[in-house]
Amino acid sequence: MTDTPKTDYKPLDPIQDAMGIMGRWQIIITVAISLINFPAAWHQLSIAVLAPGQDFTCVSPPSFNTSASMLKACKVQVNESMTVECDKFKYDNSVFKSTIISQWDLVCSRKLLLSLAQPLTQFGILLGNMGFGIIADKVGRKIPLMIAVVVQAVTGIISVFMPMYELFLFFKFISAIATGGTMLISFVVVMEIVGIEWRSRISILFHIPFLLGFLCIPLFSYLTGTWDGYWLTISIPPFLLLSYYWLIPESPRWLLAVGKVKQARKVLMKAAQRNNIPEEKVTAAIEAHENLLNRDNTNVAVDGEQRTYNMIDLVRTPNMRIKTVCIVINWLVCGLGFFGLGHYLGHVGGNVLSNLAVSAAFQLPGLLLVYILIQRVSRIKILITSNVVGGISLLLIVPLYHYYTMKLILVTIGITAMTVSFPTIYLYTGELFPTVVRNIGFGACSVASRFGSIVAPFLIVAGDEIPEWIIPVIFGIGPIIGAGLCYFLPETMDCKLPETIEDGENFKKKNNTTPLETVS
Repeated sequence: MTDTPKTDYKPLDPIQDAMGIMGRWQIIITVAISLINFPAAWHQLSIAVLAPGQDFTCVSPPSFNTSASMLKACKVQVNESMTVECDKFKYDNSVFKSTIISQWDLVCSRKLLLSLAQPLTQFGILLGNMGFGIIADKVGRKIPLMIAVVVQAVTGIISVFMPMYELFLFFKFISAIATGGTMLISFVVVMEIVGIEWRSRISILFHIPFLLGFLCIPLFSYLTGTWDGYWLTISIPPFLLLSYYWLIPESPRWLLAVGKVKQARKVLMKAAQRNNIPEEKVTAAIEAHENLLNRDNTNVAVDGEQRTYNMIDLVRTPNMRIKTVCIVINWLVCGLGFFGLGHYLGHVGGNVLSNLAVSAAFQLPGLLLVYILIQRVSRIKILITSNVVGGISLLLIVPLYHYYTMKLILVTIGITAMTVSFPTIYLYTGELFPTVVRNIGFGACSVASRFGSIVAPFLIVAGDEIPEWIIPVIFGIGPIIGAGLCYFLPETMDCKLPETIEDGENFKKKNNTTPLETVS
């Protein structure tokens, strides 16, 4: 087996040449738009303070002289042969003055409604990724981004004042759809303006505001003390993102792709001025782009209609099938582990806010570690190591379940390991799939990750009905399986990226003994 060599040849990109690789213009836009990850973290990870593990007591009617313990009791025993459903509860308010559990009595027969909160959020984000992604390709990046920001902010405020839990869930779901849109479009905008030399590093650094947002959750919850005060607090800052209308330009690449040359020239001129690039390069870049477009159109006219690809192409050939299945399962494990453990932190015992603060504080060094290692260590080694460390730490919870401090340490190690895995697998996936199906591959992986994040809350909520050791076992076995499947995946570091399906099938194939020649 031989590696596919990475050539020193870099394809001509006149647009990047005109606006610069990573100048002041890119830095300002990247920093500004990355702030969108603060509310993204708040909406995805707030369940730990909205619905933490909260003790409750059944308030027995005075006429029932029962001596039985009412702690977490859902029924009151009237006599030896008769019980009635408890309809009034008293909650432990030692940490939180109110939660959505105490607000709407989401215990006992209404506990199923509680289990819907986080899955609906993750499903909404998935729909937002898909829906806003399609819209952004048709009408541009800026307008859908602004619509998503407005919807996220407005529905966040509205949901606080809903008198019914079902209405709260509905507006939270709409807000999640908008959040999915802001996450996707903001990342696309950044990737379309920075140079290829910076994309892998920016894709990692872009997650820092997300982790800082996670760190804000226990702080805001502590300062407000109530679920509605907290939710109002995180719903106001997104209104500041309305300034994007003046700060964030339309993507010049999209403008040129749809033939809006005049508008693209205006954006590129501003970028060139900010980055001290001669304006002549903008004119040359647009001319070069138009010549390239005309050449491509001529080739299509001569060669016939271009082939379209779909998800079946990911599994049509044997080697691609193995790689697709292995990477999709790894994404599933990451989604299940990261978001599941974020929720699980509210149920490990002790002070929930302290648990969240400690865990969030350790994740930032984990992300910075990825930034350092990704330039020096192979992607597969990083992924295997983080999965194994995370899996083992979570499995160790089983024998140490009743030791709170050890359990918190092990959960923190587990979620930090997932923090390392996520940006690594994101970068790796972009290098693994051939160009012609790269977006399709990312889409399939994103769905798998969201599916994991949708399933995870049901496991947490079911904790009272199943043995306590099952949850850490499920969360621990997943990464171990993911690490094992990495054996079937090729290393992509410093390799020429596959372009066609044929390239993808032959990429790092065990019986492939000659360097791959990219089919153009």
